[in-house]
Amino acid sequence: MNEKFMDIALLEAKKAFKKEEIPVGCIIVKNNKIISKAHNKKNKTNRIIDHSEIIAITKANKKLKNWRLEGCDLYVTLEPCPMCASAIEQARINNVYTIAANNDTNNNEIITKIFKNTNFIKYDGNKESELLLKKFFLKRR
Repeated sequence: MNEKFMDIALLEAKKAFKKEEIPVGCIIVKNNKIISKAHNKKNKTNRIIDHSEIIAITKANKKLKNWRLEGCDLYVTLEPCPMCASAIEQARINNVYTIAANNDTNNNEIITKIFKNTNFIKYDGNKESELLLKKFFLKRR
């Protein structure tokens, strides 16, 4: 896990927070270079699929001119939901690094089943993403 890349994903999450979106950021890296980055835009676009991971995958597909993202790593500030996990697996992304756990108790079991060919690595070092999510949801209540 490269902390520099996770810090950039966290900057994307902060952009989402400022736009009153759920603060999740994502980047995709290939050969140690960022090829795409995104943050949640579901509220802005009114499209349920506009999660940071889906947007980042779409941008990476366009940049690489290929739906296969083999050799790529994905850094995301919150564990992917099952929809995003399926897209990550289908895109053939090698590794997924995340720092904040999803509060849905079934989520971990479901995405573990989905990630057959993807290494799912939880990083426990940075709590800033969890704090940003808590701040966001406290503000909404």
